[in-house]
Amino acid sequence: MKRVMVRYRVKPDRAADNERYIRGVFAELERTKPVGLRYASFKLDDGVSFVHIASIETADDSNPLLAVSAFKEFTAQIKERCDEPPVTTNLHEVGSYRLFDT
Repeated sequence: MKRVMVRYRVKPDRAADNERYIRGVFAELERTKPVGLRYASFKLDDGVSFVHIASIETADDSNPLLAVSAFKEFTAQIKERCDEPPVTTNLHEVGSYRLFDT
């Protein structure tokens, strides 16, 4: 199991675009229901910073998001939308309460 957090800040005039891409990812995830993935996305109070948390729970640690068409669209031009590019951090759980429960 692998858990990661990705954070970045978009340009103010691109925040709505970014949210549209994110909603597209979640719409496709709801339709396709990939196994071995838990995923959430958050917009911070400044309106331009975003955090994504993913738990990859596949037997071979492959990331199901990489096969999602809408995720490919979302990531294709992410750097052009950003003031601060995405930074990925591996998360090592110390404890949680129902965060990843079904």
